[in-house]
Amino acid sequence: MARLAGRRMLFALPVLLVVTFGVFAIAAASPFDPVKAYAGTAALGADQETLDRLRDNLGVDQPLTARWWHWLTSALGGDLGQSSVMRQPVAQVIGERLVWSSLLCAIAFVLAVLTGTLLGVLAAGRPGSMLDRTVTSLAYALEAAPVFWIALLAIWLFALQWDVLPAGGLTDTASEQVTLDQVASHLVLPAGVLALSQLPWFTLYVRQGVGDALAEDPVRGARARGVSERTVLLGHALRSGLLPVLTLIGSRVPELITGALLVESVFSWPGIAAATVEAATAVDFPLLAALTTLATAAVLIGNLLADLLYGLFDPRVKLSEM
Repeated sequence: MARLAGRRMLFALPVLLVVTFGVFAIAAASPFDPVKAYAGTAALGADQETLDRLRDNLGVDQPLTARWWHWLTSALGGDLGQSSVMRQPVAQVIGERLVWSSLLCAIAFVLAVLTGTLLGVLAAGRPGSMLDRTVTSLAYALEAAPVFWIALLAIWLFALQWDVLPAGGLTDTASEQVTLDQVASHLVLPAGVLALSQLPWFTLYVRQGVGDALAEDPVRGARARGVSERTVLLGHALRSGLLPVLTLIGSRVPELITGALLVESVFSWPGIAAATVEAATAVDFPLLAALTTLATAAVLIGNLLADLLYGLFDPRVKLSEM
């Protein structure tokens, strides 16, 4: 495990370098002017000399490679720079928002895995039944539905029509402090919607994996020996059927992050979505690079975790060969 993790870390370093340089290159080619975005409406009445001086203070007139190298060396020293659009240090911007994004993603991911596993096992246990066809049809329908459309539908149904859950935000409008009860109630809709967007993949993978395991000779032999169907399903087929799901964990991280950004925007959840959008439109180089590096690191860690889990749970795979 240590050797595998070490090899992946060595591979991750050049990937992160290329990604951060790509962010600066794309931002430099953007038609948005970071100086005008920083100045806001004040830029409309400012003369060219003032704009040039502001451009020099922000450092956006430097060459692309110089900006990237300055940010990289500062980041390695623990300084992620100053966000021009947020008027705060980048580390503070991310620190204030990352905890809420992590909470949303973690709860949604756990819900998707547990619910998808349950539905997949139930469907695989009765292939061709009404339950199997219903679960499969709903999974394909959810897979085709855009996450923002599901979010808007959830707000319309649960917040506007039934008025049982808040439509967005972290706490109630009149509340002066963040309480656990309010956070929990405001988290239900965004976490549920994000979980629904990931649910089809886990459901279909578990159904296929468990269904294939039920058709194997050892499982048929267990049935022939009179082993109960529940023991066959949960004790034999489920373990083999869940192995493909472990590889799915890493591949779903990028879409989970993308879905979380959309869900946070729709529900006004105080995560990194708003900071990402503002950083992109204002061409905020330091914040863009930090957020992109964070997302890339999350994807790499997800893939590493999937490989480690697969090697631990499948005795046929040796971690030293991965």
